[in-house]
Amino acid sequence: MVATSINKDNFTLIKETRESIPRVSFVEIKNEILGKKYALNLIITTPARMKELNTIYRDKEHATDILSFPISDTEGEMYISLEETKKMAPKFDRSFENFFAFLFIHGCTHLKGHDHGAIMEGIESKIRRKFNV
Repeated sequence: MVATSINKDNFTLIKETRESIPRVSFVEIKNEILGKKYALNLIITTPARMKELNTIYRDKEHATDILSFPISDTEGEMYISLEETKKMAPKFDRSFENFFAFLFIHGCTHLKGHDHGAIMEGIESKIRRKFNV
């Protein structure tokens, strides 16, 4: 496993793959949704790891593109599989890069405590407009 890490402003990016990550305003988006004090770990991982996590925590035995786990009101983790993101992007009529940013916003909104529905969609829409996603 390749493991590289970048830490800035309560945001840590951990890469467990060699794949390139699209340029996203991670810290700014995180701060907009979760606040500057919120500590977020974003782990870019493999489909195999996503399948393992999805099986353990959601009882679904397949890889997924994103999983987010709140640890406390001020700390959380998000896992994204670039491979799964590439597969799913066309289903949402988005480029890979755009869908990756879309997923990051979606994961942050879940970590804020929102569930799927009109309120969550409204928040995400506002953030997507602000960051041109």
